[in-house]
Amino acid sequence: MRLRIFTEPQQGATYEQQLKVARTAEELGFDAYFRSDHYLRMGGGDPGPGPTDAWITLAGLARETSRLRLGTLVSPITFRLPGPLAISVAQVDAMSNGRVELGIGAGWFDDEHRAYGIPFPSTRERFERLEEQLAIITGLWNTPVGQRFSYSGKHYQLSDSPALPRPVQQPHPPIILGGFGTKRTPALAARYAQEFNLSFAPLDVYRDQVTRVKQACTDAGRDPSSLRTTAGLVVCCGSDEAEFERRAAAIGRAPDELRANGAAGLPHEVVDKLQVFAGAGAETAYLQVLDLTDLDHLRLLAAEVMPKVASV
Repeated sequence: MRLRIFTEPQQGATYEQQLKVARTAEELGFDAYFRSDHYLRMGGGDPGPGPTDAWITLAGLARETSRLRLGTLVSPITFRLPGPLAISVAQVDAMSNGRVELGIGAGWFDDEHRAYGIPFPSTRERFERLEEQLAIITGLWNTPVGQRFSYSGKHYQLSDSPALPRPVQQPHPPIILGGFGTKRTPALAARYAQEFNLSFAPLDVYRDQVTRVKQACTDAGRDPSSLRTTAGLVVCCGSDEAEFERRAAAIGRAPDELRANGAAGLPHEVVDKLQVFAGAGAETAYLQVLDLTDLDHLRLLAAEVMPKVASV
C-alpha cells in the first residue's frame, strides 16, 4: 500500500506552508502530495489567510519538488472550462516532468460558489457537465500531434482545436474519479478514469462501492484490474496517548470519533486501519493531514506506519 499526503489548504494555509509539507513528504518517502480544490473555509472560524488556487499551487510545487507526485482531490468542473483546464494540467505536467494527476468531480460546496461569484447549476446539470468535460479533456490529450479536435455537446462546443500543449505523460496524466453514486459514478470511472477514490467512507460502504466500480469495468468490457482503487482517511497519530490527544485537539476532533472514522490513535492502530482498507481493495491511502504546521506528525507516520504497510 502506498501512502499519499492529502491536505485541505482552504482551512488556512499559505503557499509556503504547503511547500514545507510537500518537501517534508518527499524527503520522508511518501508517494504524493495532493490537495483539495476549494475557495472557502468550511466549518466557520478565522478564514485567514484565505484560499490558494489549487493548480497555481501545484505549478509552484512542480518546480520545487523532484519526485513527489502531485494532484487534486478533486477539482470541481464548475471552477474551470474544460479546454483551459486541459491546458493548465498539461503545463503543470511538463513543469513537473510528468508527475501530475487530475482528480475531477462535479462540485458540491455551494457556499464557495456564492462567495466568489461562480455559477452553481443543479446536480443533474453538474453531472452532465462533468461527463462532457471528461470527454473533452481526454479528447484533447489523445488527439495526435498535427491533428485537430472538435466537440459539440449540450454545454460545451470546441471547434478545430490544435489540442495543445500535449502533456508529458502518455497517453495523458492519470484521471481520478470518485464518489458515492451507485450508477453514473462507477460508469464514468470505468470509461474515463485510471483511479477510483472513495474518501471518508465506512468500511462496508467502501467495499460495496469498489465492487460496483469493478463490475462497471466488466460491463464496459474493461479489465477491472486496470482501474486502481484507493481510499482517503483523516489521519491523526501519536507515539503515546497524550500525543494523540494533543493532535486530536489541535484539529478540533474528539479522539474516540477519530478512532471510529479515521486512521487514528497509536501507530499500530493506524496500521491496523490501513490494513483493513487494503483488504477491502485500497491500493493506496490518501492520509488527510489537517494540521499543516505539525511536520513531526509526518515524521512519525513515515517512521512507524509507512514501513508496516508498504508490503500490504
